[in-house]
Amino acid sequence: MTSDGLDVAIDEAGCPQKLLPSGVSNKLFKISGTLALLQLLFASSICSRRQTPLQMRLPSWAMGLVTNYVSVQERKSTEPYKGPLHDSSAKLGIASMECLSSILSPTAVKFSYPMLASMAASAATVPSFSLKSMASGQQRTATSKHSAKPTKTLSATTATDPVSSTTSTSTATSLPPKKVLVPIGLGTEEMEAVIIVDVLRRAGADVTVASVEPQLQIEASCGTKLVADTSISSCSDQIFDLVALPGGMPGSVRLRDCAALQKITSKQAEERRLYGAICAAPAVTLLPWGLLRRRQTTCHPAFMHKLPTFWAVKSNIQVSEGLTTSRGPGTSYVFALCLVEQLFGESVAKGIGESLLVCLDDDNSRKQEFNKVEWSFDHIPRVLIPVANGSEEIEVVTIVDILRRAKVDVVVASIEKSVQILASQGTKIIADKLIGVAAELTYDLIILPGGTAGAERLNKSRILKNLLKEQELAGRIYGAVCSSPGILHRQGLLKGKKATAHPSIVSKLTNEVVNGTKVVIDGKVITSRGLSTVTDFALVIVSKLFGHARARSVAEGLVYEYPRS
Repeated sequence: MTSDGLDVAIDEAGCPQKLLPSGVSNKLFKISGTLALLQLLFASSICSRRQTPLQMRLPSWAMGLVTNYVSVQERKSTEPYKGPLHDSSAKLGIASMECLSSILSPTAVKFSYPMLASMAASAATVPSFSLKSMASGQQRTATSKHSAKPTKTLSATTATDPVSSTTSTSTATSLPPKKVLVPIGLGTEEMEAVIIVDVLRRAGADVTVASVEPQLQIEASCGTKLVADTSISSCSDQIFDLVALPGGMPGSVRLRDCAALQKITSKQAEERRLYGAICAAPAVTLLPWGLLRRRQTTCHPAFMHKLPTFWAVKSNIQVSEGLTTSRGPGTSYVFALCLVEQLFGESVAKGIGESLLVCLDDDNSRKQEFNKVEWSFDHIPRVLIPVANGSEEIEVVTIVDILRRAKVDVVVASIEKSVQILASQGTKIIADKLIGVAAELTYDLIILPGGTAGAERLNKSRILKNLLKEQELAGRIYGAVCSSPGILHRQGLLKGKKATAHPSIVSKLTNEVVNGTKVVIDGKVITSRGLSTVTDFALVIVSKLFGHARARSVAEGLVYEYPRS
């Protein structure tokens, strides 16, 4: 409405045409909104049968309403336009579009790798058309113009495209490695950062972990100390196939305030190369940089309100042109595997997912418990996690992260001569103490992480061997994941116990092995298959120590599906 009590009518193109008395415009609004709703319902039903783009079935006046609505949403995070006629027209467009909100939703992403498609499924039903495509007058796939190389098409496509894109047939050895940048800072979420790095390195990517702080060592959000490969300033002149931002607070703020990283990421978007963010980073880091415009985005539920309403998507993974976003630590594997699929193709992503034991088992396969006993304490439980060169970083970091979220006193102890260890996929972790110092305390629970080389080194530690023997004699809890149940077996600590382990070493265990289960508890011994299953392993420990309600609460913060009972 203008200052003289008149409202604006729009023409067939959705543009302001003439001024009308306010009462007349209200009636026109109701009529146009109803007609638009009926027209869209009719058009969408025809398109679903004929496989034709929806915008081809819309009259131009309805497209005008859509275009106005989109333009206003895009201006939400920028300086508002002052033109009164356009603003009035836009208000009419918004009001009309609100009538249609139940059928107009962002585009879903369809992955050619079925496991990713299932893991990325949103809780909401998502229709197979995009308002963005309608407003621009053309359908777009999620990845058609943003592959790392012009000759390579990504295999993630929009749901409107029934044919998956093909990937390059060239072998990895004939091409230079894909270069990936993962920046970290004070308060970065360690699970997200380490899982992204681990998974991409397994796929063959040349991953650079760069610190946005003055020093290379940073303390992550749950207290894990990580050491970057280099500083962000040394990356300014490099070209990356992918820039992937982990979340966490205040880590996402530290990334946002780094001018060098902003320049690198903005250039990445401008030159149509891949970039992504997870957890708080889409809303806290990318949004202020203006890198979410015209892109459907998801993020951690606690930050969804910061995203432009029209472009916010409640899904575990969202690919919108060159941008990939995800929700939190619990979705880090699907996020990392989605990035692998875009860089290397479906078959590589599938192989990595299988090697990490990423699967869609039902809740019954999460754990089995035998000889049930209570794990209860009248004090804050203290847990020891010994580490060595070659320990599997995603297991170490995931267990530490989840237990500390549950308020467990966790001590990470290095059996090496230095507190810094080099994990199996090249991540540098700083332990809290050396094992000799840590051995002066008593622990309610000792957990051995896996990693083939790391497990061998743990098995040779005399101090650790004595600690484990004392743990058994005192009737306290101990456990192992991945290849480390083999350590317990060799030291006679699994005698008469049911257990599980990584498939590669199960045949070496002479005790009764429980197959097809992520976590096995037998009295005060707990074991897991390792790798991606350690999320359930750590949550089961939380449940045993504090009850299922706390485990559920921690899982919700991770954005991880966990059974209600």
